[in-house]
Amino acid sequence: MAKSTIKIRAKVKGGVTTVKCLITHPMETGTRKDKKTKKLIPAHFIQEVVCTHGANPVMTAHWSGGVSKNPYLSFKFEGGKKGDAVSISWTDNKGGSDSATAKIS
Repeated sequence: MAKSTIKIRAKVKGGVTTVKCLITHPMETGTRKDKKTKKLIPAHFIQEVVCTHGANPVMTAHWSGGVSKNPYLSFKFEGGKKGDAVSISWTDNKGGSDSATAKIS
């Protein structure tokens, strides 16, 4: 099995769950040139990130090439409990995808 591109942590405090994740991805805009060949590097970026708590989506983000390499994402939602599972998944413009799950602490 390949190593996950997502590192995720989730903590609940006062009924609010804070999710933090780091995604390993090149996030190429398609406007940058290769220094050796002088040709444009093709666009390769995450288009959609979805977070679910149980079976319910709690966050959806639509991204473009304007997001930096190896993006960091942090958000909060209500309703999570200690021990519940939180999942993050992404898909990119070349059909790539990954997902990871963490327990809320």
